[in-house]
Amino acid sequence: MTTALAKSGKAYRGHEAPRIRLMVVDDSMVARAVLSRMIEVDDGFEIVAVAGTAEDAITALGQVRVDIVLLDLEMPGAGGLKSIPNILEAARGAKVLIVSSLAEEGAEETVAALALGAADTLPKPGTGRFNGRFSQVLLGKLRALGRADLQGTARVKLTDPLPVGSIRAMNDGPVKLLALGASTGGIHALTAFFHELPARVGAPILVTQHLPEPFMAVFARQLAAAAGREALVAEDGLRLLPDRIVIAPGNASLAIEVCGGKMIARLIRQRSASGFLPSVDPMLASAGAMLGPEALGVVFSGMGRDGLKGAMALVGAGGSVLVQDEASSAVWGMPRAVAEAGLACGILPPVRIARRIAHRIGDLACR
Repeated sequence: MTTALAKSGKAYRGHEAPRIRLMVVDDSMVARAVLSRMIEVDDGFEIVAVAGTAEDAITALGQVRVDIVLLDLEMPGAGGLKSIPNILEAARGAKVLIVSSLAEEGAEETVAALALGAADTLPKPGTGRFNGRFSQVLLGKLRALGRADLQGTARVKLTDPLPVGSIRAMNDGPVKLLALGASTGGIHALTAFFHELPARVGAPILVTQHLPEPFMAVFARQLAAAAGREALVAEDGLRLLPDRIVIAPGNASLAIEVCGGKMIARLIRQRSASGFLPSVDPMLASAGAMLGPEALGVVFSGMGRDGLKGAMALVGAGGSVLVQDEASSAVWGMPRAVAEAGLACGILPPVRIARRIAHRIGDLACR
């Protein structure tokens, strides 16, 4: 068994914030050593276990608590990809960060890993090319993911007072557009959401997911399979049809325009004020401008504040916004920003967001 439980050489002082506990899972001894050295130069992290296979990692997770599992996809045995659900179950609330060469070379594997529940991915450079830039990005992603919730002790319970702004009432009129925005952890959330969404909502569905451009065609195919409906990467001027999913490309933000009573997609190449491209802001803002109360937005898991300005514009135009709750989010950044601004009409896990939308649509269908 190529597993080792590790103890940090740095003493923990009780008045300091607890360190983020990590497990490194990679069949390369060199990669495990290099990653461990990179991480442990930061006092905020502690390597508590390493493993050479996914099977060994699952066994070790029964003995040690971790916050984040760094997982390679190319390993002997079951491999990293197929083992993600079992690792997540064994990890009891820990998050999985994929660190693999396939995160750059294999879009199919990367998007599949995110759909299975991995929180984020990072391309692993070849041996000898772990430079300073890689280390900075790695540590930044680890900080964003942070400490895990212990299973069964969610940070936000339905009976607890929410540390956010007031909850708005949901509009009860027709829904002519559904606009979904997501980043880190969003693909898994979107998959769960679409599994619960009714087969027919009667409105176009827009999706802005932060992903590099080469991954978008794969993402569209996998989202179509998960959602059971057509999913296309947006092109400028594309007609928006009921129940068709249209996805922002990796090199442009997606907005809508109404021409002659028909909705079409518009692409915006400029980076938004939030710093993202694609950005959720233009999608939500244009939905409000074009459709007002008949537009419904959802902001899923993601770091940063992308979507906040768009949500302000959408709500200001009479539309509604739902956000993913903290307990089910890989990173509660984007939805938190909207919730704390008092713009949300619900703070829920993805499945319950889908049910809330189904309820609104169903109520209207019965009238």
